[in-house]
Amino acid sequence: MSDAISDLSAHTGYWMRMVSNAVSQDFARRVAGEGVTVAELVFLRALYDERSLSPSLLAIKMGMTKGAISKLADRLIEKGLVTRAEDEADRRAHHLALSAEGRAKVPQLAALADANDAEAFGVLSVEEHAELDRLLRLLVERRGFSSVPID
Repeated sequence: MSDAISDLSAHTGYWMRMVSNAVSQDFARRVAGEGVTVAELVFLRALYDERSLSPSLLAIKMGMTKGAISKLADRLIEKGLVTRAEDEADRRAHHLALSAEGRAKVPQLAALADANDAEAFGVLSVEEHAELDRLLRLLVERRGFSSVPID
């Protein structure tokens, strides 16, 4: 005799993952059309409100390793969206900043995020959407989740 096991669909995480995968994959396709990945968009957005940041501070802000930041920075510099400059006070250090092209691209990418959200959650009433946001934020707070979602 075998013990009964729960069906996958009996788990809240199953439903969260289903929604997350669909929303994330749609969004990844949208930003890929603009020549960037979701991780690169998160990087660009993190720099948008700053004049410049050191890779160390950007790593802390994004919850990533300095190595991951360095790889993203190299890709974005190659795409002409980010610049790297030496720190005048400490020649061993450098700062990352958005190029003019990168600064102009962030609002376009943010509009894609807004459209993706509207499409994904537009089937909910305003109240339902607000309640979903409230519950997700509550879970994040109570569980102490802090890393920025990039994939």
